[in-house]
Amino acid sequence: MNRIVSYIKECYNELVYKVSWPSRQELSSSTIVVMVASLILAVIVFAIDKSFEGIVSNFYKIIF
Repeated sequence: MNRIVSYIKECYNELVYKVSWPSRQELSSSTIVVMVASLILAVIVFAIDKSFEGIVSNFYKIIF
């Protein structure tokens, strides 16, 4: 039981005193960067999916 209490105290001390938390402005700018990158990646995956769909569709039309 002593080990568990010690672990919780160490975790608390590390989170409060050792971790450097981002400011609100840093956090919001990072959030915007992640959202834009996710949107760009989604558009790229969508374009690749649609192109493969067209290729496979044409391939099946030729075969069948």
